Amino acid sequence: MTTQAQPNVPHSQGLSRFVPILSIGLLFFIFGFITWLNGALIPFLQMVCELTEIQALLIAFCFYIAYVVMALPMAKILEKTGYQKGMSLGLGIIAVGCLLFVPAALTAIFPIFLLAQFVVGSGLTILQTASNPFIVRLGNEDSAAARIAFMGLLNKAAGVLAPIVFTSLVLSGLPDVNQELLDAMSADTRTALINDMSVSLIQPYVGMAIALGILAMFFMRISLPSIHSENDIEPKCEQSGQHNDDTPASTKQILQFPHLVLGAISLFFYVGVEVVAGDTIGLYGSSIGVENATTLTSFTMVAMVIGYAVGLVCIPRFISQQTALLSSAIFGLLLTVCILLSSNTDTGISNLLWGWLGVQALPNTVTFIALLGLANAMVWPAIWPLALNKLGKYTAQGSALLIMGIAGGAVLPMVYGFTSETIGGQSAYVIMLPCYCFIAYYALWGCKKENW
Repeated sequence: MTTQAQPNVPHSQGLSRFVPILSIGLLFFIFGFITWLNGALIPFLQMVCELTEIQALLIAFCFYIAYVVMALPMAKILEKTGYQKGMSLGLGIIAVGCLLFVPAALTAIFPIFLLAQFVVGSGLTILQTASNPFIVRLGNEDSAAARIAFMGLLNKAAGVLAPIVFTSLVLSGLPDVNQELLDAMSADTRTALINDMSVSLIQPYVGMAIALGILAMFFMRISLPSIHSENDIEPKCEQSGQHNDDTPASTKQILQFPHLVLGAISLFFYVGVEVVAGDTIGLYGSSIGVENATTLTSFTMVAMVIGYAVGLVCIPRFISQQTALLSSAIFGLLLTVCILLSSNTDTGISNLLWGWLGVQALPNTVTFIALLGLANAMVWPAIWPLALNKLGKYTAQGSALLIMGIAGGAVLPMVYGFTSETIGGQSAYVIMLPCYCFIAYYALWGCKKENW
């Protein structure tokens, strides 16, 4: 499949494209930091609120379900405000969500934490809806995956830092707590420690709210270029080179673009497996006695950073976006099989890969979960330009539909949790096999479909 270059940004603005890319890069860093805080927040709140594994995974569910509930309303808002004001609004909403952590921490009432997560997810919804098509259209669409890969580097670098910073700030001065240690304490000692842990959330989240408020004002004042496609007036509907007169493009509904709908389904499965890899690694590691479980998400994020770096270099110089997507799906399938069959006591793989650097050795199962980050890295950057191709004036609505695919991050971790209780944590990773199979289908055939 070939895609013609489009004059998305006027030539006179070409030299000043660095500032918009840097500004959007800042947003992607914020996405990553806030999103992957969940990897540390889940095991932390499991202890603070004394939750079961299924209850703890509701933290991710409420965060990601906001993308489904709020995607279309946020798209409508975006049509009225424009991309830039929408970005500022999104930052403000996230700041409000961060402030909700204050009453949640003071009371240790779990539903308030869930409400805060939903509000934060709602703010991220409008940011994602605005920034992803913006970066796709900010240049040649053949290299869009490479630009998104650069954004992904910033996003996942923040994901590496988030669990480490969280553990450093929130657990600073507290003992190396884990569920086993809490269970062994007397009731009074455990209650006092849990209260200290809960209150320790306040200062970091207030600080984030202030920083996000400042950034919201910054995005109100900077000058970003308007983005457009040569097809913004009317997308082309072609079948064997002929226009379908029975369904004029001007009245075409967004669900009548097969490559977009299938792309949204692919994103559903992708985000699901990405969140399973990033957010359950701490729970699974804790269940088999791995130390520093709240930092394990950082291993997955490091693997994703490496994957994004490879994509940035290779796309489109050496491989196409479509080939990168297919390779990622196949690699994900292989790693999932390795998770299901490997040992949860032997640390040979991690010793070979990074043990010689003095980095913490992990059981082989946990190592392969972390390496899923490498397989997942290029899926998001590859799907977006393939799914938004030739949408023209429907790009905003198409972006909202793709954003709704992020619901996979709400659903699949819960499926993992229920499956884990039935057949065990290691065997539960089998749910990822059909997900990677569908992504492979989209890479091979789905992205080429122009009509149903």
